[in-house]
Amino acid sequence: MLGYLNAPAPFTHDGWRQTGDMVEVDGEYIRILGPKSETINFAGEKVFPAEVESVIGELEAVAEVTVYPEKNAILGNIVCARVRLKSEEATRPFIALLKRHCRERLAPFKVLVRVSGSTEAHHVPRFKKQRTGRLIGLARANPDALQGPWQ
Repeated sequence: MLGYLNAPAPFTHDGWRQTGDMVEVDGEYIRILGPKSETINFAGEKVFPAEVESVIGELEAVAEVTVYPEKNAILGNIVCARVRLKSEEATRPFIALLKRHCRERLAPFKVLVRVSGSTEAHHVPRFKKQRTGRLIGLARANPDALQGPWQ
């Protein structure tokens, strides 16, 4: 591929495609962290939603999860998650399990501050995840309550 007409070439001089993803290099290994544009800035620390989603996805009850930022006057953004479960469960025990699971596997600044439930798919018609605080038809999370079917 040469690129698009009248657009800058998406390749480096040695042939690599510039995707905008952040990576960690450890010797001969490369770990892809995720798109720089989706990075959540939590109190100066960088959180990649894909990393947190993969940890939450380890839980058997989770059908789909989307991690997104929510503005915070003090911290910049807080880390939030919208979770769709495979079946209806007692939500309070699940949320405690979810937060404990995250604390065991993630750095403290990556642990969820807010969790909300959803019954709808977490992507737009083009199958791209919608990383905002709400989906079409769902209200924004109330700080004192859970949204969706978990109220």
